[in-house]
Amino acid sequence: MNKRQVIILWVIAIALGAAVTAVKVSQNQSTRSATKRSQGQTLFESFPANDAASIEIQGAAGSVTLAKKDAKWVVAQRDGYPANNTFVNDFIRTLGELKITLGLEAGPSFAPRFGMDEAATKPADRGLTATFKDAAGKEIAKVSLGKNIESSSAPSPMGGGSAVGRYLRNHADDSGFYAVSEMFPSVSDDAKRWLDSGFINPEKIKSITLSQPGKAETDWKLTRDDENAEFKLEGATAAEVLDTSVTSPLKSLFSYARFEDVVPANKVAERAAADGKRTAVIETVEGFTYTLQITPTKPGTAAPATPDAEPAATDNFLVTVEVAAEIPKERKKAEGEKPEDAKAKDDAFAERQKVLTEKLAKEKALAGITFEVARTTVDPLLKDRAALITKATPPPPAEGAPTSGVQQLPGGMIARPPVSATTPPISVPPADQTEEKK
Repeated sequence: MNKRQVIILWVIAIALGAAVTAVKVSQNQSTRSATKRSQGQTLFESFPANDAASIEIQGAAGSVTLAKKDAKWVVAQRDGYPANNTFVNDFIRTLGELKITLGLEAGPSFAPRFGMDEAATKPADRGLTATFKDAAGKEIAKVSLGKNIESSSAPSPMGGGSAVGRYLRNHADDSGFYAVSEMFPSVSDDAKRWLDSGFINPEKIKSITLSQPGKAETDWKLTRDDENAEFKLEGATAAEVLDTSVTSPLKSLFSYARFEDVVPANKVAERAAADGKRTAVIETVEGFTYTLQITPTKPGTAAPATPDAEPAATDNFLVTVEVAAEIPKERKKAEGEKPEDAKAKDDAFAERQKVLTEKLAKEKALAGITFEVARTTVDPLLKDRAALITKATPPPPAEGAPTSGVQQLPGGMIARPPVSATTPPISVPPADQTEEKK
C-alpha cells in the first residue's frame, strides 16, 4: 500500500467518525426538551417568595388582589378583610417547589390551546393569571394556570375524566409551556374564596333577646339559669308554653357558623332591604355579650354566577356584630375546698381565662364589618314570639265522666267513632202466643 492510499483511508475514517458523532448529537438533541426548564426541574429557577407583597389573580369572572399587611395577607376587594393565610402561603410555597412533569416547546401565541386565552370570557378557556409584585409595586413574577390535564385511563365513576395535573406558563420563560402534577384547587379569582372563615361562636349561652321587625321593642327574651338548663320565656303567661323543639337549637346558636361573604362598606346600602331589620342580644355564662344587627338583603342583589349572567335571587341576611365581655379575674372558691383540688381548679381557670381573652380579641376585631350570611344560619333565631309557643294539651276527662264515644289522642287530637251511612236493621219481637189463640 502506497502513501497515497494510506492518506485516502485516513480521510475516509475521519469522515465516518464525524458522521457517527453528528448522528449521536442529533439523536441526543431530538430526545432533549428545547424548553428552558426540563422534567424534574422546578418551574422557577428561583421563585422570589420572600419579596412578594401583593398578588393579583385575574380570571374570566374578574380579579382579586391579595396584599400583605403587617406580615399577614388581606383581601383588597373586601376592605382589607383578613385572607386565609394558609391558602395564600400554600400557593406561594407550591409555586416555589413545583417540579415539571413535561416541557412543551411552543411560543406565547399558543396560549389559547392550553386554556390561557386572556381574551376569553369562559373560565375554562381563560384560566387564571397570577401576578406577583414587591413592596414597590414592581412585577417580580407572573404565572398562568391553564387547563387541567385529563387522565387517559377509564373515566371516573362519578362522571367525566380524572384530572392528573395542569398546564402552566411562566411569563418570563418564552421557550414553552409546562405540565405539572399540581392542580391548584384553592386558587380562584373570586374574592370571597380567599377570606378567612373565622366568625363569632357564642359558648354557654345564658340569654337571648330579639327585637320586633323594624322596631326597637323586644319581641321575646329567653333565659336559663345555667348552660345545662332549659330556656324560659321571660314574661310568659299561663297559656304560653315553650316549644322545646324550637328553643333547644338556640342553646348552640352560631356554633361553628360560617358567613358567605364580606360586604364592602360602599355596597351595604344597595344590598340591604329597607324593612325587617332586627336586633339580637346574646349573653353567655362566661360574661360575653354579642349584639347583632340583622337585615334582610334586597331580592336580586346576589353576585351573578358568571360575568354574563343576571344577578341571582337571594334571601341571605346582612349581619353586623359588636362583642363585649367581662371575663372573671378570680375563681369563686367553694366552701371547704381541699388545697389539692384548689390547685387543679386554679390552673384550669387560668387556662380558660387565657382562651377567653384571645377569643375576645379575635371577635372584637369583627366590629364594623358587614357579613352576608345564609338564611339557614340565622333562621333558628328569627322566630316571632308565637313561633316559640306550643298549644297546651287539654286535660283528660275526669274519672267516670261520660266520654260520648270520644277518644283523646296524644297531642290533644280527638278521635270520634265512625258514623254509619245506613240505618241499622230493626229486630221485630215475635207475637205473643195468647194473642194468636184469640
